[in-house]
Amino acid sequence: MSNITVCSHPLIQQKISSLRSTANTPRTVRELVDSITRLMLHTVTQDLELTPSATPQTSPVSTYQGLEISTKVALIPILRSGLAMLPAASDLLHTAEIRHLGLFREETTLQPVEYYNKLPRTCTVDQCVVLDPMIATGGTAEAAIQILRHWGVPRIKFVAICVSRRGVEVLAAKYPDVEFFVGVIDDVLDSRGFVSPGIGDCGDRLNNTA
Repeated sequence: MSNITVCSHPLIQQKISSLRSTANTPRTVRELVDSITRLMLHTVTQDLELTPSATPQTSPVSTYQGLEISTKVALIPILRSGLAMLPAASDLLHTAEIRHLGLFREETTLQPVEYYNKLPRTCTVDQCVVLDPMIATGGTAEAAIQILRHWGVPRIKFVAICVSRRGVEVLAAKYPDVEFFVGVIDDVLDSRGFVSPGIGDCGDRLNNTA
């Protein structure tokens, strides 16, 4: 599908392979998620618009015309595991707004539950970059997309490290205007809503709460 981009760079793929391992400590999981996010964002942000800076800049040799990113971006980490992707994203997009969404998947029904949303009444950005390490059934991702569409954001980019094929393809077909940037697509989604081989419950692995 044209709105799904797999970030297939070898460095990303090697780090995702490492992230899958149960031998990792929570610290290693956090470091890998941060590194993968940083690498993926080069693809996610490649179409941001540039504008000349308001005042001339000075290099060691002469003055020059500086450049600034003019696209207004909001970073939307999905609590709680999306928080691990935020440091890399905010470091690269240091002028971006940061807006949190609290969503979790109810274990029995696998349906999303919203528990935190402090978006302002009026949309203030050109695009949102949603951060969530996993897309399994796609329920949480869809809830986030619906919230942001209702907010009125013109463009949504969803960044996920590991996704199920069924989950991401259903979302991409239902929301053709949303761009999905993923690290790896796994084929198996079991009856419990777990992706295989997957990266496990990323929130638990990040926070040592398994």
